[in-house]
Amino acid sequence: MTASVLPFSTQPSGFEWLDGEPEFDPAAHLQLEQPAEVLTLDEFGYSAEEIAGTATSVAATSAFRVLSQEGASVMLDTARRLESFAAPNPRIQRSVRSACHRSRWLRDLCVAPEVTEHLCEIYGVDVAPHPITSQLGHMNFAPSEIGTAVDKWHHDTLALDYVMMVADPLVLDGGDFEYFVGTKAEVAALAEQGARPPADRCVSVEWPGAGYAVALHGNMVVHRGGPLRTAGERISMVNGYIATDVSVDDQTRNVDLFHVDEPATLTREWARYAAWRARRRLDLLIDELDDAVVDSSEVVQRLTDATHDVGVAIADLSRTDRPDIHHYEQ
Repeated sequence: MTASVLPFSTQPSGFEWLDGEPEFDPAAHLQLEQPAEVLTLDEFGYSAEEIAGTATSVAATSAFRVLSQEGASVMLDTARRLESFAAPNPRIQRSVRSACHRSRWLRDLCVAPEVTEHLCEIYGVDVAPHPITSQLGHMNFAPSEIGTAVDKWHHDTLALDYVMMVADPLVLDGGDFEYFVGTKAEVAALAEQGARPPADRCVSVEWPGAGYAVALHGNMVVHRGGPLRTAGERISMVNGYIATDVSVDDQTRNVDLFHVDEPATLTREWARYAAWRARRRLDLLIDELDDAVVDSSEVVQRLTDATHDVGVAIADLSRTDRPDIHHYEQ
């Protein structure tokens, strides 16, 4: 288990910490339990070849407990205090990004080694909290209009995350967290025809209460926050992780984040993360390139692969245009 691969970045200009917060106490605020069900990507229709380059074969889990009753109460209070920072984006009407630069309690929860180790067990691979800090503690709030989805059908800009219900889901009429049991390609084909994922192939997560989460392979599983049928307090929190095995694809689409995140911090953290992956890959390459490797084209390909993430970062950070945030309801 890797607690963090890079130091948590300094608080961006214009952000202030909430005052009067309790100190995060794992013994009091956590009550980690295993999910009863773990679904795999092959059950969603992905081929062995498609799965091979991803972080894990896990697709989604049933809801499992993360927070104790006391922890869930602090989480809800924290979310309510942060709600004033909610802003719209092309996919979500009311969301709070970079919340871990406003709440020390939330930050400490999102990077807690106890939770990270728990996610390692669930995913079956070594993971670490995402080094791009806006991908930690992201919050979604109910839209102002009844019938508007909390979040459109999409797949995530990162590989791995959990989605936690912060406000009590048992009192809500609607607002279901749903995922499609199928592939991204299937949903893309439906979207081209103006159709949405069919209800008979979608799962609405059953939540025992607040402080429970589902673990997702968010980049591979198409999901959404459904609309409320009557007004209610619907709050969810999403926390992102990376696989520390740099031989697998990063599975990120960071360029989308310029629509929702503070650009200077995003640029710096993205560059650091790309450099970290490249450094790890180059270290491996130093050990792997021995006298048995004589083909110059193979050497060039390995160097290209090792620095791939840096090349992507340079290309995307140099763009003067910003593509729209991707979702399946364009």
